[in-house]
Amino acid sequence: MNSITFKIEKKLKGKLGRAGILKTPHGEIETPAFVVVGTKATVKSVNPEQVRDAGAQVVLANTYHLYLQPGDETVKKMGGLNKMMNWHGPTMTDSGGFQIFSLGVAYKKGISKVIQITNPSLLIPERFDDTDAPRLAKVGQDGVSFTSHLDGSIHYITPEKSIQIQHNLGADMIFAFDECTSPSEDLKYQNEALERTHNWAERSLREHNKLNTENKVALFGIVQGGREEKLRKKSAKFISELRVLRSLGEAGEAEEIGFDGFGIGGSFAKEDMSTAVKWVNDILPEDKPRHLLGIGEPEDLFMGIENGVDLFDCVLPTRLGRNGTIYTKYGKIHITNTTYREDLKPIEEDCECYTCKNYSRAYLAHLFHGKEMLGGTLASIHNIHFIVGLVKKIRQSIFDDNFEEYKKEFLTKYVK
Repeated sequence: MNSITFKIEKKLKGKLGRAGILKTPHGEIETPAFVVVGTKATVKSVNPEQVRDAGAQVVLANTYHLYLQPGDETVKKMGGLNKMMNWHGPTMTDSGGFQIFSLGVAYKKGISKVIQITNPSLLIPERFDDTDAPRLAKVGQDGVSFTSHLDGSIHYITPEKSIQIQHNLGADMIFAFDECTSPSEDLKYQNEALERTHNWAERSLREHNKLNTENKVALFGIVQGGREEKLRKKSAKFISELRVLRSLGEAGEAEEIGFDGFGIGGSFAKEDMSTAVKWVNDILPEDKPRHLLGIGEPEDLFMGIENGVDLFDCVLPTRLGRNGTIYTKYGKIHITNTTYREDLKPIEEDCECYTCKNYSRAYLAHLFHGKEMLGGTLASIHNIHFIVGLVKKIRQSIFDDNFEEYKKEFLTKYVK
């Protein structure tokens, strides 16, 4: 029996998009779905009941952060992520690869999941030119050494170690260890990094099959390759076809095991994200779920879904919310602007979230000006509800055969 099952219920005509049901040990996920990020086993400023009531189906926690604090063994002793954080739905953990990237070559360069490739300040020099650049992580063939941002202690993560940590954390769905690269890397380094990612994918899969004796955990392989079409397609083919042997018992019988789903990784150039996603999903098997890692702006959700993405995760709904930036159907508003100080309307008149049903823009503005913690909570609740709800509406548009109409209607009003 598989740890997860995925069933496509409706396909988007003329596109790669689809709506389906992903069954996990902790419940079903209606896909496409937005995965709320709970980095340290908590969605910042929002409790699990509020996350659930805002419509979220699944939460993703961060391997790197939980390994450092409180430690994956401690999380295991607390009963794993679900029991520890009192979340009763499905959970995911990332591999830690993107955090290593952030601490390494991207350190102090301001590079995030999405960059403008045309911005010359974000171009990364050749590797032999930047050996003295400040960084907290260094990549080797077998793994990554990094310095803890908490206490300066030195750590070494291999693919095997990443999988061991994630099994201790106890999520329903976990990711293979990979090397995330910037789209502005040169082709030579993209090739080298891709070979490492593929090697690490095989090692991750072997370690996972060794540990997954009760078959309760699903492992997703990650496709990399930067902005190079040839590399993206090569990676999608390799990761989708990768198999290792798993013993079935004392008789010496074995079966071939591959990944249960797939992640599309990397730091993307905004202008070619859609083509990179389509290159990959044209190749990945249709019958397994696909997750676009770290992407979640409204325009990107439409792009991903029409190109065959089933799951998204992003920190923006709560990160923006804590800073007073709030999603509306007409674009983001900044609640600290003077115009909202006496605005008695809710954030959105027709919104059914807890915040909009109970509080005015003026009250939220007051909370932020007064530096009250409740402001970040109420703004985050609305933002989660907005983004999760948007993906649910896009899903429904697939069933209703009006995806293109809904996309045009939404994006015409929404100002980026």
